[in-house]
Amino acid sequence: MEAASLKLGLIGNCAVSALIDDRARVVWACAPRFDGDPVFNALIDSPEGIGPDGTFQVMLEDFSHSEQEYRHGTAVLRTRLYDLHGNAIEIVDFMPRFFLYDRPFRPEMLVRRIRPLQGHPRIRVVLRPVIQWGSAQPSRTRGSNHLRFVGPDFTIRLTTNAPLTYVHDETPFALDMPMSFIFGPDETLDRAVEDAARTLEEKTVNYWRDWTRRLAIPLEWQEAVIRAAITLKLCLFEETGAIVAAMTTSIPEAPGTQRNWDYRYCWLRDAFFVVRALNSLSETGTMEDYLRWLRNVVAQSHDGHVQPLYGIGLESKLTEYMIPHLRGYRGMGPVRVGNQAYEHFQHDVYGNIVLGSAQAFFDHRLHQRAGADEFALLERAGERAFAIHDQPDASMWELRTRSRVHTSSVLMNWAACDRLAKIALQLKLPERATTWRERADLIKRKILDNAWSEQRQAFVESFGGKDLDASVLLMAEVGFIDPRDPRFVSTVDALEATLCDGPYMRRYEAPDDFGKPETSFNICAFWRIDALARIGRVDQAREIFEALLASRNHLGLLSEDTHPVTGELWGNFPQTYSMVGIINGAMRLSKAWDTKI
Repeated sequence: MEAASLKLGLIGNCAVSALIDDRARVVWACAPRFDGDPVFNALIDSPEGIGPDGTFQVMLEDFSHSEQEYRHGTAVLRTRLYDLHGNAIEIVDFMPRFFLYDRPFRPEMLVRRIRPLQGHPRIRVVLRPVIQWGSAQPSRTRGSNHLRFVGPDFTIRLTTNAPLTYVHDETPFALDMPMSFIFGPDETLDRAVEDAARTLEEKTVNYWRDWTRRLAIPLEWQEAVIRAAITLKLCLFEETGAIVAAMTTSIPEAPGTQRNWDYRYCWLRDAFFVVRALNSLSETGTMEDYLRWLRNVVAQSHDGHVQPLYGIGLESKLTEYMIPHLRGYRGMGPVRVGNQAYEHFQHDVYGNIVLGSAQAFFDHRLHQRAGADEFALLERAGERAFAIHDQPDASMWELRTRSRVHTSSVLMNWAACDRLAKIALQLKLPERATTWRERADLIKRKILDNAWSEQRQAFVESFGGKDLDASVLLMAEVGFIDPRDPRFVSTVDALEATLCDGPYMRRYEAPDDFGKPETSFNICAFWRIDALARIGRVDQAREIFEALLASRNHLGLLSEDTHPVTGELWGNFPQTYSMVGIINGAMRLSKAWDTKI
């Protein structure tokens, strides 16, 4: 049995999602939303590889090899399985998404369409959903053309034109015609299964192609950017506007480290980067959805304190606990649910709130630009940013046992004040603009005086500290410093010498709660690319960018971390931070369209 891996594709519809491996096995999917109970959980209970429990598999007898790709410009995944005798099948997987009655149609539904490609293939369908974090299996009932999986909190129906007995009993049979499987709400179809599946696929393909057609992509690396954009869109929980950091929990950051976290929530930091990346492609719809969610977050923070993350339904309490009966990804537990970081004080959050909202005051494409009311709400975040700008916190890296005045946090407090000053000018509020500019200038002086280390000839991770941290690269990205400033150039040189392994880059050099990090943190490598391009080392930046693109999985997706020696992906998947880096790098480095046409 092969070891579990992150050779996975993501399908979804901005309400639910699933991860499917390169043998067309559904190994992860939660219901009724991204952070719910996994219906398929084999990915995080895989000490000997992917077994049958907690999966939805279409197994080809005498399997030889597979091919897998997305339909161009869509979130529709196509897998071809080949056996040792020349027989082959194709499996098309998607979750329906299109507009119906002028609103998004995004049901909790997985559609699988299977057809023979060549020869006389024999298959076996294995469908074993689980409930209560894999501690039980739902009971089954059978109808004329469907199976019902009944749990205490939900019922899911499989409707199919495949022989139901074979599916129920997991009996091998010959695939001699196209068959479809619609796995979703416990509702009767109003038409033939094959007709329904075909119509859902056609409408979903048309939706995604219309969506990607409107993206303002760069000349170079177009396929990588399109795939990253679709992936980021799939991480939007459209009902509320929240954006999850990743779809999984408990994929270790490195082998056997217990750095296993639950990322199925909305970090304001990560969401800001997602919104900005999609905005750069002229996809502003995600920003409008996210701002709905963000306004609710700020409005409910009556004492001014904002958590670094919330549940996608605005849940503020995300108590972290372990699931002892699940053995973990490749047996590398623990499996965690919830995230204790909701209790942290991470002061960069206020800058991320303002940065994530700023474009809405300037963008004339929006149906309703932000105005005075929204500015007043943001000023609440700004007041908090200024009040705590030089106080210790857990930093953007969410250190659990150490608190310092972290440079990256103070930097984002500066960004909050700086952008509020600019917004106030846009709104013709000169007195407020002066106030926020004075506050931004005060914070800037503190950063320049306290974060620079003569010994290291670099900006360091905390005021008065000596350790290096990749997050200071954001100084240029958020407009704090001229990238040609000798201090910033020297910082880039020091970080490269200390934190980089070829194209890869670690977050920081000091040991954390679990020791020294072993793997590269992908977004840091993309920050490095941005910094190199800004200081004029474009050729070096392009070389690194190409190397990072080559480290993606076979479908163009990235997780949180990459092992610098093996090149293997680690950490939760797919990671929005990492996919953002692909878009930002391509937009920064691509040649202009007029150089080609």
